[in-house]
Amino acid sequence: MSKSKQTGEKAASSASKTLKNKSTGKDSKSGAGSALSQRKAPEKKTSESAAKKASKVLNDGRTSKTSKTASASALSQKKGKTTQKNSGTKSTGPKKTTGKAGSAKPNILTRSTGPKAKK
Repeated sequence: MSKSKQTGEKAASSASKTLKNKSTGKDSKSGAGSALSQRKAPEKKTSESAAKKASKVLNDGRTSKTSKTASASALSQKKGKTTQKNSGTKSTGPKKTTGKAGSAKPNILTRSTGPKAKK
């Protein structure tokens, strides 16, 4: 089992300041609230909604360092997914195809470019 994370003292202080600041936006406050709720509760995890908002905060150039610290803490404690996307496989380019058994046709690379041309 992976180690449980909880919000550290510095991030909790940043979260508190973010929540108290009247000019702070809703997304920043959402991330800060999530981080602060996890201060002494390692079993709590950041929801998908709060994680999306925290991500927006981190990508916004206008956001203060204090808000970003709180949002980063919340995002680092996001709920993990139990299944992997695409079963862990990764598309790396053109597919290799082989000719039929006993065929003189060599292995070739093919690309999907649309409907097959009629012969």
